[in-house]
Amino acid sequence: MAKKNATIAVKMLSTAETGFFYVAHKNPRKKPEKFEFRKYDPVARKHVQFKETKIK
Repeated sequence: MAKKNATIAVKMLSTAETGFFYVAHKNPRKKPEKFEFRKYDPVARKHVQFKETKIK
């Protein structure tokens, strides 16, 4: 029997200091480094860098 998938939810916080965030899922065994995405921030109304933080 296979182990349960070890994905965790991470908060992707905007670097534009607007407080907007996305929630993404990642497998820490396959991707141990922190996520960085360039996605749309509707508060800033432009594409900005989003960095991984912990969900409280």
